[in-house]
Amino acid sequence: MNKTIILKSRPEGTPQLSDFELTDEKMPEVMQGEILLKTKYVSVDPYLRGRMSNADSYVPPFELNKPISSGIVAEVVESKNDKFKKGDFVSDRLDWKEYQISTGKDLQKLDPSIQPLSVYLGVVGMTGMTAYTGLTQIGKPKAGETIVVSGAAGAVGSIVGQIGKILGCHVVGIAGSDEKVEMLKSKFGFDAGINYYTTKDMNKAIAETCPKGVDIYFDNVGGPISDAVHRNINQFGRIVVCGAISMYNATEMPTGPRVEGFLIKRSALMQGFIVSDFVDKFPEGAKQLGQWLKEGKLTYEETVIEGFDAIPEAFIGLFTGKNKGKMIVKV
Repeated sequence: MNKTIILKSRPEGTPQLSDFELTDEKMPEVMQGEILLKTKYVSVDPYLRGRMSNADSYVPPFELNKPISSGIVAEVVESKNDKFKKGDFVSDRLDWKEYQISTGKDLQKLDPSIQPLSVYLGVVGMTGMTAYTGLTQIGKPKAGETIVVSGAAGAVGSIVGQIGKILGCHVVGIAGSDEKVEMLKSKFGFDAGINYYTTKDMNKAIAETCPKGVDIYFDNVGGPISDAVHRNINQFGRIVVCGAISMYNATEMPTGPRVEGFLIKRSALMQGFIVSDFVDKFPEGAKQLGQWLKEGKLTYEETVIEGFDAIPEAFIGLFTGKNKGKMIVKV
């Protein structure tokens, strides 16, 4: 039998294990022109929470009682397609299934010499591309500027900070524990870090770690943390809105400080984005990220959870900060 994880109910607030269901279905049969894929690594990401709600968004919501999908690295275990052979490794947005059929359309063939293959879901995949395009195309960093990154110990944030340092910027990361703050500085090269759980005055902490003010804010969280960063934005500052994990599980729309006043006062830019907005920059980004990785200028952190059945638990763990860097499930 073939294990599959479906969306059983739409979460209210923080997702619960009861919102998911592990089911069994018959093993699929490979027809001419098709390949059979075995799931090896599964990416769980905060944005999936939005697709679990029946609300208008940039992508359709997941259907109830249907499989959830996300970025997956898979192995070709049977092929009746001339473009793929048994033993090839591929990646794409695929269903949360142990095995599934594909025609090969949109699949990216992976270089097995690059190990672990999970990096194709992280630093050299959509995660890395999100960090690269958001920072370079909206943030437009210049050497000597100050960048603040929220959710800095996460998959995207940790890469944003490293790119900022490569480009000659002063980089400050905001994370949720002293251990993560230390990791930002010792592993990823951030100049300073702030533990938002233990910091009583975020406005003051940002001012102290950013003595020249904030030129670029890469926002992964929203909420009160972002309100504090906004108060320290410099003239002509750029705010890159990548995520808002602090609000993904809200059952009512929260009300906070209004941004119009400071945007006008500081002539600041605030722009949201999704990575596909910059698809024309993907070849450039992939080449640059790969080069930095090979040169040792870019590193990464993964939190790897073992077992197909653990995918929902790993996903829920994102909202309590259980991950350092990219959260991956190894099947």
